[in-house]
Amino acid sequence: MNHIPLSRFRNFCIIAHIDHGKSTLADRLLEYTGRVTAREMVNNQILDSNPLEQERGITIKLHAIQMNYKAQDGEEYILNLIDTPGHVDFTYEVSRSLVACEGALLVVDATQGIEAQTISNLYLALGNDLEIIPILNKIDLPSAQTTMEDVKGQIKELIGSTDDEIIPASAKQGIGIKNILEAIVTKIPAPKGDPNAPLKALIYDSVFDSYRGVIVNVRVFEGTLRENEKIYFMMTGKVYETEEVGILYMSRQRTKMLQAGNVGYLTASIRDLHDTKVGDTVTYDKNRCGEVIAGFQVVKPMVFSGIYPADADDFEDLRESLSKLVLNDAAITFEPESSNALGFGFRCGFLGLLHMEIVQERLDREFNQTIVTTVPNVRYRVLKTNGDVVFVDNPAELPKLVEIEEIQEPFIKAQTLTPHEFVGNIMKLCMDRRGVLVNQTYLSQTRVDIHWELPLAEVVFDFYDKLKSTSKGYASLDYEFYEYRKGDLVKLDILLNGDPVDALSSIVHRSKSYEWGRKLCEKLKDLIPRQMFEVVIQASIGAKVIARSTVKPLRKNVTAKCYGGDISRKRKLLEKQKEGKKRMKQVGSIEIPQEAFLAVLSID
Repeated sequence: MNHIPLSRFRNFCIIAHIDHGKSTLADRLLEYTGRVTAREMVNNQILDSNPLEQERGITIKLHAIQMNYKAQDGEEYILNLIDTPGHVDFTYEVSRSLVACEGALLVVDATQGIEAQTISNLYLALGNDLEIIPILNKIDLPSAQTTMEDVKGQIKELIGSTDDEIIPASAKQGIGIKNILEAIVTKIPAPKGDPNAPLKALIYDSVFDSYRGVIVNVRVFEGTLRENEKIYFMMTGKVYETEEVGILYMSRQRTKMLQAGNVGYLTASIRDLHDTKVGDTVTYDKNRCGEVIAGFQVVKPMVFSGIYPADADDFEDLRESLSKLVLNDAAITFEPESSNALGFGFRCGFLGLLHMEIVQERLDREFNQTIVTTVPNVRYRVLKTNGDVVFVDNPAELPKLVEIEEIQEPFIKAQTLTPHEFVGNIMKLCMDRRGVLVNQTYLSQTRVDIHWELPLAEVVFDFYDKLKSTSKGYASLDYEFYEYRKGDLVKLDILLNGDPVDALSSIVHRSKSYEWGRKLCEKLKDLIPRQMFEVVIQASIGAKVIARSTVKPLRKNVTAKCYGGDISRKRKLLEKQKEGKKRMKQVGSIEIPQEAFLAVLSID
C-alpha cells in the first residue's frame, strides 16, 4: 500500500441523472478491476446495499470503494470511486462527495440525453474544478442508434468536448469499461498534498456502528492520519483519539495510516454522530492546520411533517428509532410536538418528499414503527407587528392574525428539461402553481430548457408526479432554494362540530383557499365514519367559515312500533330522539381515521 506513490492515485466520482446507469457502471468497474468476483455479483447494484435502494433502483446514500488497476503503461494505479445519488432530494450527498475528488465521470443515457440533474450535478462538479470525462451509456439499446448522434451533440454543447473525448459504453453489457479506466488514469490529475504537513482531512460521510461507535469517512488533503493520535474536529471543537485507520474495499481494511491524497475511514470511540459534522475538517490536536477546508454547504430541511405513533404508548420507541435514523442520515431533524387530535409526536424536517417517503419506509421496516403522518408543510417566515421575525413550519404555531405584519413563503429556482411537444402542458402546470417563468431556451430542435421561480409549498405535494404524467415521464426537474417572498397567505382550519383539528390545519394562498376548503370538506365527509349524531365539518379562515359539509347520523327507527293512532305520539318520540342526538353531539368524540390526514395530499 505505502510503496505506491501519490502520483498513481486517482480519486473520482460518477455523476448522472437518476436511472442513467451510475450504479451499474460502478458494478462493472469493480468487476473489471477484480475488486468483486462474478459470484459476489449475483446481486446487481452491489453498492446499493440498503434493501430500499435495491427495490426502488435508486442510490440514497453515497458509497466509497478502492480499486487497483494495472494500466496499459504497465504501472499499477489505485482508484478511489465515490458513488453518488442522482435524485434531486439527495443533492447534498453529491456536493460533499465532489469535494473529495479530482475528477468525475459524467454518465449520459444514449436514449434519453441530458437531463436536469445531469446539468445541476455537472455545475457542482465544475464549481469544484473537477476534470470531466463524458460517457455515453446504454449504446446497446436498439433505440440508441437513432438518438446517439443527437445526444453526442448535447454533450459537446454542454461541456465543449470533442467527439473523440466522449466514451461510448454499455455498463450492462460491459462495453467500453477498459477505455473508461484508461481515461481515468490518463485524464484525471493525481491528488496533491504534502504527507509531512500538519494533518488536514475532510469528513465527507459518517455512519453509526453499534459496536464501534461512529465510523468517519475522510479524504486526507495534507499530512498523514495515524492510529492512537489525538485528533481535533474544527467545527464542533471536540477532541478524540484515533483507534483504527484504514481504507475502504468492499469492507473496511485496516492500514493503520492514511497519507495525503487518499480516501479512507477512522474510528475513535465516538458515540454521538453530531460530533462528526459532514464537511468538518479533522486535524491533530497538538499540531493544528491553519484554516478549514472550504466549499461545503450545510444541509437545510425543506419539508416538514408531524410523525406520531399510532399507539400513544410507543412514543419513547419512536424517539429512539428517530435518534438511530439520524445517526445514519444527518439530513433529518426532529423535535417533540403535541397535537390535540393525535397526542404526542415529533415534528420532522426532510430534504424533499422522496426523502420523507424513504424515512417513513425505514421507520416501518427497520424499526417496526406504525406511524401516523400529517400533511407536509414548508417553513414560512412571519414578520410580527412588534418587529420580531419567527419561522413557522407547523400551521398550529402560526401567531394570531392581529400579531402578523406579513407572511413570507420560500421560493425555489426550478429547471425543467422536456421534449418540445410537452412545453404547453408544463407551462400550464407551473402557471397553476403560481410559477413565474424566468426564461426558456432550446437546447436542440426537440429539447427545451425552462427556468421557473416557484413557491416551494406548491411543489412539495404532487408537483413531481404531475410533471411526469403531463410529459409521459420525459420531463426532468431540478431545483434549489432561492429566497423568501411576501405572499397573501392564510391559515385554513378544519372544524369538526365546532372544534378545530390542529393536525388538519394548513397554510394556503388566499386565491386557492375557498376551493381547497370546499374540496377538503367533501373529502372528509366520505372518510369520517358515521356516528350516532350529526358531524358538521367546516373549513374556516379565522372566524369566517368558508365551506361546510355534514356527515348524516345513523338513525334508529323509533316510530316503528307506532301503527296508526295519534300523530303527536310519533312527534313526541322523534323529539325525544332529537334531544338525545343533541346531548350526544355535545359529549360525543369523533374518531378520525388515518386516511383523513392523508386526504389533504390527494385533494386534486
